[in-house]
Order: sequence, then C-alpha cells, then structure tokens
Amino acid sequence: QGTMAEKILVTGGAGYIGSHCVLELVEAGYVPVVIDNFHNAIRGADALPESLRRVQEIVHQPILFQELDITDEAALQELFSKHRFAAVMHFAGLKAVGESVQKPLEYYRVNLTGTIRLLETMKAHGVKNIVFSSSATVYGDPRYLPLDENHPVGGCTNPYGKSKYFIEEMIRDLCKAERDWNAILLRYFNPIGAHESGMIGEDPQGIPNNLMPYVAQVAVGRREFLSVFGNDYKTDDGTGVRDYIHVVDLAKGHIAALKKLKENCGCKIYNLGTGTGYSVLQMVQAMEKASGRKIKYKITSRREGDVASCYANPALAERELGWKAAFGLDKMCEDLWRWQLQNPTGF
Repeated sequence: QGTMAEKILVTGGAGYIGSHCVLELVEAGYVPVVIDNFHNAIRGADALPESLRRVQEIVHQPILFQELDITDEAALQELFSKHRFAAVMHFAGLKAVGESVQKPLEYYRVNLTGTIRLLETMKAHGVKNIVFSSSATVYGDPRYLPLDENHPVGGCTNPYGKSKYFIEEMIRDLCKAERDWNAILLRYFNPIGAHESGMIGEDPQGIPNNLMPYVAQVAVGRREFLSVFGNDYKTDDGTGVRDYIHVVDLAKGHIAALKKLKENCGCKIYNLGTGTGYSVLQMVQAMEKASGRKIKYKITSRREGDVASCYANPALAERELGWKAAFGLDKMCEDLWRWQLQNPTGF
C-alpha cells in the first residue's frame, strides 16, 4: 500500500516480553525500532541482542536496533530526532521483585526517572501515544477475585510493584493535563511459554525469579529440585494460585492496544490474563506432562509478600480491545518445553 508503515519505538525490546512483541509488530505490518541496554539481554552477532537476531531469522526482515539506556536523556533526544514514531511501547525497566526490596533506590531511579525522561522526550517531539507495560502487582493483596480494573491499586508489597503503580499514576496525570495524549496501561498477569519456533523465550540470568523457567530448568536437568514456597495457603492444594498467560497471547494484546490508541482513546487500563488461576503444583504437573519427565520439588516456608491467589477478570480487554487469550495451559507448557530443550542454557 502507499502509506508508510508506522514506526513504533520499543523500549526494552530485547527482553522476554519485548522480543515477542517485536515479532508480532513485524507480523502485523509495523516497523519496530528497538532500544535496549542489555541489562536483561544477551549480546549476539552484528551488535544485535541474540533475541532480536533470532526474531530476524523468524520474520526474514532486519530489525532496527540501537543500544541505549532510557535514563540517558541526550541519547533519547537524538533518537527521537532521527525517527518519526507513531507510538511508543514501553517495556524497559528493572523487574525482579526480591531484588527491588534489596535495592529500592536503583528500582526507583531506573523505572521512574527512565520513564519521566522518555515521556519528556515524547512530549518534546510531539509523540503522544504510549502503551505501557504494567503489572498485576499494582493490585497488591487482592480484596476480591477475579481482579478487574476497578480493584483498588497502590497497596503494593514491594518497590518493583510500587514503581509500576507510580508510573501508571504519572501517565494518568499526564493524560489529564494533555487531552491529546493517548495511553494504554496493560496490567500483565504471569507471562510464560515461548514462540512456537522454540527460537526465542525467557532466558533468566542466574537463578530464575519466576516459577516456570525454574520448573523447566529442573525438567531439563539444570537444577536439582524446585522449592515450593508454602503449602498452607487457603487454596485447593495449599500452594499459591496465579493467572498464567502465554507470552504470544500477551504480545497480541499489545497489537490490539496499538489499534485502540488510533481511536484517540485517552487513558485506558486493561488486564491481560486468561481469567484462570492455576496452583504451583498444577503447574508442576502440567510441565511433567509436556516434558514427559518427573519434576522433583520440596515444600519450604512461604516467601514474604506472596499472596495466596491472584487471577484476572479479562472481560474488559475482550470488550474494548477485541482481544482474548487463545492458548491454554498445555500449549504454554509445550512451547516452554520446546524452548528449554532447544536452548538448555538459554541464548
């Protein structure tokens, strides 16, 4: 067609969720421009992150990439002078819950000042559309389930969650002040799985902070057993219940959000989850089924800040974005297992 494909800035686009979104953006006909500082990405050939080198292989198209830190104001200004962005997808940030408790200042510096600089640069260059990668952690300890978007926010149990909440508030205030801004805040539940090619997936550095990468590493023989933190919660089997969503479904949710921005929607908030909660032990069983291997686990004491159950009411996203998660637990585990088998030590 005659129209130029829209350029979308993707911050933190070499990470787990970012790289899957970059792939979906290309498939949907957008031109992603990716920035990343390699904090959560592995370097590959051609100065590209390995994740994006592989995305290039899958889509048979070059991906525009620049190594850049979102706290670097001058570099951001230069980037925005070089490209005309239709919108920004903002993933960049620090994301380990436990580490955020140990290093709160670092989390606030990177997540808050990084986002402020990004928003200021957008404003200076007249880019007024943003999709923000938020988190279900903003809900804190659920007062009712399933969690809908009207559930109170801000009672976060750790600095990571608070940083997401503060950024949401900043963007909401900005949209109130500047009526021509459009922002979509996407509250993710627990993304798992991988692209079905098995070429890209989650590659945690060091000991995984999230359940499923850990379970997969036990299945593949990289770790001896899984520690299950608490089996005395008020749930069916006593272990924590969470809403797991396939990362490809999550990425498709971002494409739906971009289309929504076109309607001059103002500031909108959506849960991206499946609406179904699974316990830790159910996840272990599902992974045993997908891998055909026994997964050893030991029950240990509860982790501070963990809630018993947390799952989404995703009805609003279906109603307003026309988006709904399509992949179930078996598919999530099969795709995770394929990634793990093909990449036993990650990228």
